[in-house]
Amino acid sequence: MISAAAKELPPYAQLLQCRLQERDGETILTIPFHDDVVGRPGYLHGGAIEGLLEIAAFTALAREIGDPAATMKPITVTVDYMRPAGHYETHASAVVLRHGTSIANVGAFAWQQVREEPVAGARLNFLLERPAKA
Repeated sequence: MISAAAKELPPYAQLLQCRLQERDGETILTIPFHDDVVGRPGYLHGGAIEGLLEIAAFTALAREIGDPAATMKPITVTVDYMRPAGHYETHASAVVLRHGTSIANVGAFAWQQVREEPVAGARLNFLLERPAKA
């Protein structure tokens, strides 16, 4: 569970050496290729890709909610791996597809050198919890 107000990246994002950048109103997360993310030799581990996609989804949803008291709990995470991710930086971005009172649906995708050639995509469903208003 990550607070919508989290200003720092979570520990797993720090392990991935994840960097945040804003580009044309979009948040893009980037991880370098390094020893902690290697799966089979020369390729990014699928768990690192999934982690990057999930962090991108949390970041996009927190930005849209804008409520520091709200929490987001993933209900389902479905990842589609589309092509091998080699020894390049990997980028990810996410879009909130639906944001209701208690449920949100987010789509995320990751790419390396060419954005139009994603290495993976994900669909995430979140349970949103907000404190009762007095």
